[in-house]
Amino acid sequence: MKEMVIENAAICATAFAAEQIEVQVGDFHFIGRLEDKLAPKTCASFRALLPLSAFILHCRWSGESLWVPFTPNEPILEFENHTSHPSPGQILMYAQRFSEPEILMPYGACSFSSKVGQLAGNHFMTIESGISSLDKLGYEVLWKGAHKISFRPLSSD
Repeated sequence: MKEMVIENAAICATAFAAEQIEVQVGDFHFIGRLEDKLAPKTCASFRALLPLSAFILHCRWSGESLWVPFTPNEPILEFENHTSHPSPGQILMYAQRFSEPEILMPYGACSFSSKVGQLAGNHFMTIESGISSLDKLGYEVLWKGAHKISFRPLSSD
């Protein structure tokens, strides 16, 4: 499976100022707000990945959620604003020792876990626009398989 691709260094530089992130999966479009005050280190780590293109898959262990495997900038991300039970639209980043690094995108009931047990991820972004489509995306990925996803800083133009 293809890893994320950092496409353009100039775009990456503008990402550091972005508070909102555009998330695109096929015809599904979402706008997320970064939680800089609650998870500043995680937001900085995420911004360093932008623009990010990857694949989103249905979770195996966590219930009604999707996940994006990735290679982190930081080998271990400290806990900040962490949870094991995110609500739909609360996006988590996990980069700890017990499971592979991932971005978790819940669309329904979710208890974040892996084959080794319960995990906690850092809630670093909240979907503000398009949240009513999250469940449709979840079911599409569940029944049709992996989809391409992209995360980009929302232009202020």
